[in-house]
Amino acid sequence: MNAPHQGKPGKGPAAEKPRSLLERLSDLISPEPESRDELLKTLQDAHARNLIDADALSMIEGVFQVGEMCARDIMVPRAQIDAINVADAVESFMPFVQQTAHSRFPVYEGSRDNIIGILLAKDLLRFYTDEDFDLRDMLRPAVFIPESKRLNVLLRDFRGNRNHIAIVVDEYGGVAGIVTIEDVLEQIVGDIEDEYDFDDEADNIFATPDGKHRVRALTEIEQFNASFQTAYEDEAADTVGGLLANHLGRLPRRGERVILPPMAFEVLRADARQVHVLLVTRATPAQLRAAELQERAAREDESGDA
Repeated sequence: MNAPHQGKPGKGPAAEKPRSLLERLSDLISPEPESRDELLKTLQDAHARNLIDADALSMIEGVFQVGEMCARDIMVPRAQIDAINVADAVESFMPFVQQTAHSRFPVYEGSRDNIIGILLAKDLLRFYTDEDFDLRDMLRPAVFIPESKRLNVLLRDFRGNRNHIAIVVDEYGGVAGIVTIEDVLEQIVGDIEDEYDFDDEADNIFATPDGKHRVRALTEIEQFNASFQTAYEDEAADTVGGLLANHLGRLPRRGERVILPPMAFEVLRADARQVHVLLVTRATPAQLRAAELQERAAREDESGDA
């Protein structure tokens, strides 16, 4: 029996091209990254050599962060949810809808833990044209997710279901917060501005109808002091966001409240890398007393450790 025909080495379709000595030496000198940390270090080195720009590096880092984060890390907490009671008349909550300027609102019945649907702000236009308008008929189904849901999985679900908002529930079934597709995307690309965001430096400080102020975190301390007649100083920071970060010793989180007499700050928008928008009011006497007691306790702890 004749032996099967064998082609010349390296000529078959599945044969691998021999690697040159230079390629093998290159692998020994600069091996491929074997872990996520090594890959990120390689990308940071590429940025340092101007092979990729800062925005590209930031987005790649954001993709890695999304894979490690879950819904509880970025959700708007329950206390900050702008929800609508289905029993209220449309005329009564219409000013609230206009003031908050959201495109979607959770709607509850009886209790805020009983979310029965999502109302799209644009659907309220029918209230002015349809004589038989019924709020319940306007509601879209609500999507409920656990606090532990990974953001990369949630983003895939958002895209697949063409849904933009999810209700986050705790282990007991109570509402813990909400997450939107914009919240997830901002972890990758940074803050996404819309028609309700600030336009330029002149709009760094925006007065709301209820007497509060929305302040861009990148507002310079000098501009903030001039607007509110305060006297904040921080040699390590030039912006209001930096002032809060230095005070806390870390990056403030969304929904967090910070008292820096004489003002009270609430973080309205923040991602894993920076603070974007703050809600600012004059601190109440009770808030000032609480801040003073907290600072006194911190000083006593430091003196005790010493």
